[in-house]
Amino acid sequence: MTFTTRFAPSPTGPLHLGHAYSALLAFDVAQAQQGRFLLRIEDTDTGRSRLAWEQQIYEDLTWLGLTWEHPVLRQSEHLPHYNAALMKLAERGLIYPCSCRRSDIKAALSAPQEGVPLAPGVYPGMCRHRKMDTRQSGDALRLNLGHALKTLGPLNMIETGAKHSGTHQLDPKQLMRDVGDPVLGRKEIETPSYVLAAVIDDAEQEITHVVRGGDLYQTTFLQMVLQALLDLPTPIYHHHGLIRDELGKRLAKRDDARAISKYRADGVSPSKIRTLVGL
Repeated sequence: MTFTTRFAPSPTGPLHLGHAYSALLAFDVAQAQQGRFLLRIEDTDTGRSRLAWEQQIYEDLTWLGLTWEHPVLRQSEHLPHYNAALMKLAERGLIYPCSCRRSDIKAALSAPQEGVPLAPGVYPGMCRHRKMDTRQSGDALRLNLGHALKTLGPLNMIETGAKHSGTHQLDPKQLMRDVGDPVLGRKEIETPSYVLAAVIDDAEQEITHVVRGGDLYQTTFLQMVLQALLDLPTPIYHHHGLIRDELGKRLAKRDDARAISKYRADGVSPSKIRTLVGL
């Protein structure tokens, strides 16, 4: 397959230097391999996504010198794909509805736990007994991770990022302890989680190499499970270091001082941005 990677921002705020680094790195790698670079807009968070932010993404990336194939995949236009995947998992008895509130989860986690100890904040499975035909409006949809893992054999992924370079095998016990039963659909079935939408889109766009920040490294192991359950390929992953501020804190969209649009307005050149992020 043709070497293909992507940059997949959410239009929920301005792109900052960290986004510039990730996008430029993915673009540069694709160019070096004479491959494809795709842009994907992950706009399923309807409460925070804005068309104005999406337009600014296009303007910022164009200013940086990036080009991409058209049309751009917008996740809000692909909801039937995610719904079909959820129904496929439901038919196999792998997801269940959950009505638990944060206060319910906090109370359950404070009680004595049996079995494998869970990491702080991991959902303890109070609704795991429920069937899909009991789903009500407002319920989240969770993956029964323990049941899902029992249906799968060993899973491996290749990582090329400097910090975790090598071939890694999924550790089911660690995933159960650190992740538990993740939400795959929020409130209504039409709102997929990031991990579900990303694996479906990566497969549909024939992404061979995922270049993204190191903060998403652990997410990869859950995505491997979903890829196996849905008969989708696992790309090669490259998790890069994060761009941080002077205090070592990772940049966030609320950090307007480092927004690409501000650098543009201040007359900074795209080549200077490359220097600032270490490229």
